[in-house]
Amino acid sequence: MTAENSNSVSRRGVLKVFAATAITAAPTFANAFGLLRGAGDIRRLRMHSGRTGEQIDTIYWIDGEYIPEAFKEINHFMRDWRTNDMVRFDNRTVDILAASHRLLDTDASYLLLSGYRSPQTNAMLRSKSRNVARNSLHMKGQATDIRLQDRTVSQISKAAMSCSAGGVGKYSRSNFVHVDCGDIRVWGR
Repeated sequence: MTAENSNSVSRRGVLKVFAATAITAAPTFANAFGLLRGAGDIRRLRMHSGRTGEQIDTIYWIDGEYIPEAFKEINHFMRDWRTNDMVRFDNRTVDILAASHRLLDTDASYLLLSGYRSPQTNAMLRSKSRNVARNSLHMKGQATDIRLQDRTVSQISKAAMSCSAGGVGKYSRSNFVHVDCGDIRVWGR
C-alpha cells in the first residue's frame, strides 16, 4: 500500500475488491470446490483466534455461489468460545470482511476478538462494559470485532466503511474495529 493510499480507499481499490484471478484461487485451500469454474469471482476469509488458537483460511464463494462446507467451517470458527454455542453466521458480514481485507492489500489474517456471542456471554460482557449493546448483532451472528497486525484501526474502518454495507465501529483505545451487516452507520474514534 502506498503512502498516498494508506489513509484512504481509492476508487480503483473498491473496483478491485471482488475481481478474481487464477493466482488468488491457488489449489491450497481445502474448501475450494469447483476451483476456477468459469475463472470468475472468488471470495476468501483469513482469520485467526487468539482465544482458541484456531485459524481459518477458506475460499467460501465461487462464481456467485456460497460453498456450504466452507460456511460450516466459518460457523464453527465464529462460535462463542466461552460456551461453544454456534449459529449460522451471516454471509453478508463475511462478505464485508473479505471485501475490506482485499482493499487493505495485506497478507496478514484478521485477528478475531469476537464473533457470535450467546445471550449469556453478551449479558456477562454487558455487565462489565457500557460499550456492549443489549441487543447486540453479535447474538445474531451478524457482527465481528477484529484487528490486523499491520493496519491501524483507522485504515481497517475506512476499508469497511467503503463497502457501504453495514455498521462500522472504531475502538482505537482498545485497538479493534467492529464490523456488522446491520444498518449502515459509523461510530467511535
